Amino acid sequence: MQFHVIIPARYASTRLPGKPLRLLADKPIIQHVYEQASLSQASSVIIATDDERIQQTAEAFGAEVCMTSNQHSSGTERLAEVIEKKKLGDEAIIINLQGDEPMMPTACLDQVAELLQSNPECKMASLCELITNIEDVFDPNVVKVVLNKSHHAIYFSRAPIPWDRDVFATSDKKISSELSNNCFRHIGLYAYRAGFVKEYISMTTSPLEKLESLEQLRVLWHGFDIAMGVAIEPPGQGIDTEQDLLNAQNYFINT
Repeated sequence: MQFHVIIPARYASTRLPGKPLRLLADKPIIQHVYEQASLSQASSVIIATDDERIQQTAEAFGAEVCMTSNQHSSGTERLAEVIEKKKLGDEAIIINLQGDEPMMPTACLDQVAELLQSNPECKMASLCELITNIEDVFDPNVVKVVLNKSHHAIYFSRAPIPWDRDVFATSDKKISSELSNNCFRHIGLYAYRAGFVKEYISMTTSPLEKLESLEQLRVLWHGFDIAMGVAIEPPGQGIDTEQDLLNAQNYFINT
């Protein structure tokens, strides 16, 4: 199996400006992400950015960098430009690893690539994990996914889905035994075939995607399947805020 990891990295994060270059255990966050990806079975690992500061830092620690337009509205559009510039074939498997995921297990990268390869009827593959905390069920920042019997995604939402009608109707909200096997958090790690990335960016934006602010809903809206797997290793926390960065610092200190 061959696949390529592309890491979109923007400097202008609204909640944590300069995020890729912020230090985590004496290394920039983007370096941690790159080094994790480099331990996978990937044929290549490419950092895609539009910022020269990120380019210079990444090349200094030995990463391959592809400079892209600053006009992209999503990481997927940035991927498409890299695919075109690197002349990757339509059947090449591409993994989109976010530049703020320094604790994403290497095993998950290999897993999601293999998942797409073994599901040729699907245009995309992604991962999830069971939710065990009732607060996460109702947290809109925790994206939920509902699966069908083939382990394909039915829907993604920031709302608590599936809705446990009888339990959630009471004041004592909890994760029931039935819900405990059916409530999944979506992990934002994607595998696509290169040809589908180019197809995706030409698709019209869906109303559900706009409502939920979730790009993956565009794929379901247009009738394509997304294969889902339960992550074989729990992913670490991504970094979006100063508190997330502090939590990550504490994790690295204590491990």
